Formats: sequence, structure tokens, C-alpha cells
Amino acid sequence: MPAPFSVWNTAPTSAPAQRKGRYVPGSTAHPAKMLPAIAAHAIRTYTNPGDLVLDPMCGIGTTLVEALHLGRCAVGVEYEPQWADLASRNTASAAHEGGTGTGAVYCGDARRLTQFLPGELRGTVDLVVTSPPYGSSVHGQVRSTRDSGERGVAKMNYRYSHDPANLAHVSTDQLLEAITQILVQCRIMLRPGGTAVVTTRPWRTHGELIDLPSAVLAAGRAAGLVPAERCVALLTGVRDGRLVARPSFFQMKNVRDARRQGIPLSVVQHEDALVFNRSAGAVALIGDERAPH
Repeated sequence: MPAPFSVWNTAPTSAPAQRKGRYVPGSTAHPAKMLPAIAAHAIRTYTNPGDLVLDPMCGIGTTLVEALHLGRCAVGVEYEPQWADLASRNTASAAHEGGTGTGAVYCGDARRLTQFLPGELRGTVDLVVTSPPYGSSVHGQVRSTRDSGERGVAKMNYRYSHDPANLAHVSTDQLLEAITQILVQCRIMLRPGGTAVVTTRPWRTHGELIDLPSAVLAAGRAAGLVPAERCVALLTGVRDGRLVARPSFFQMKNVRDARRQGIPLSVVQHEDALVFNRSAGAVALIGDERAPH
């Protein structure tokens, strides 16, 4: 039976407008920030005030910031020290600017969450909200001649890091294996009946479609999570019943270049929001530790 489906109206305003005044300087440099309204929608829908939210790949801390402003507690993990530092500062800023929850950020590999998160958190997380790295074609920013004073268009802020071990730089097969490992760790951290929301989208490499949403669904099942919903989180506004796209210059350039080569690329209009549940059930062996489903 297919999972329930819904559309999240998560872009009534642009991404910069959603972040304005809520994130510290330097946050815009991250190449693939989660849209704040997507995190906020998931948090409102699947948690109550005081609940605990986890993002195992938190980037600059978008999930944590939105959770704190909604009165939830939040824990984030980020592999790259520079982004972990920004996430910590954004979390602290949210706490000082009216956030009523508590937040903490850890720098580490999400594939080993249970090795460095406090043991008392295991089995207590109410909601996981995260997004894996994917497809460089929609990431990055550009500076025009008007901005830089130099001839031509310069691309910037398009790399997660220069560390080859970062999941943004590995093959698709390695990425999917890592996502499965991360979701196993998330399942251990979730309470029975807890929810995980993973946002992602397909992309094209050398013209080949990489259907990452379907692959992440399979990874969730392999990790012992139960698929519950497959939703559309809009990246476009809605005006008079019509979608109003807000693509970046970089996205538009990629689409035009691809179409000139005969590749049927389109401007990305939404994220796939994949919703999983952790059911209460039998005990399973995860590595050499025993963890309930």
C-alpha cells in the first residue's frame, strides 16, 4: 500500500527572508542549507513543545534554530568543524532571542552517533529532521561582474569542505551506504513511535538521473525504520493557485546549459520529505550492541 502523501507549503517567502535576523553572519556560506520552513513544518507536525529533536547532519543548525524557536529541545551533529561552530553560534543566538528550548551541537561523524552523544539520550529522541548531501547542480552561489568588479560570473560557496572523507565527495553507492548507517544510528536514538523526516531530491550526473529519494526510502527500510509518508515540501511560493519559482542564478544557468545539451533538466520546485516511524518491536543486533526496533 503506498504511503500517505501531502504537500507542504513551505516557501511562502524566500529563503533569505526566512533566515533574516535568525542566523549569525557567515551562515549563508554553507552550500546547501535546509529551508527553515521545512524544518519548522516537520517540527510542528510531528512533535509537541518540550520534545527532543535531532539532526545528525545539521550543517549551520537550521533544524536546531527552528526547534528552539518552537519550544523544543534540540541536538545536532555536524562533521565539519567550521559548520559545527556556526551551528553552535546559531543555536546560542536562538536561545537568546526567545527560544525556550535547550540545544547542543557535537562535531563528529553521524555514522557513529551512539559513540559520542550522551548515553541518556538514547531512545529518547522524538523527531529526527535531516538532509544528506546531494547533487552539486543546485548548490552554490554566484557573483556577477556587478558584484565582484571582475569580468564574468564567479561561482562561490559551493563546497561543503575540502575533506575527501566528507559524504559530499563520495560516490553515490558510498553515500547510500552511509545514509543507511546514519539511519540505523538514528533509529537507536529515537524513542519507540518516534519519527524521522529526511528531505532530499533527485539530481543528474552526466545526464543520468540519480533517484536519491527512492534510494533513501530503501535505506530507511534497511535501517529498520517504517516508511509512513512521502511528501512534497515546496521550494516555490503559491500565488492565486499558481507556483512562483524562486531559482537562483546558478540553478537557472545549470538548467539552460543542460537543455542546450539535450538533457531534460528542470528548475527544482520541491524537496521530497520522506517520513519514517520507529516501531516498537523485536530486538535486533546492531554491530555488537543490542538495540530495539
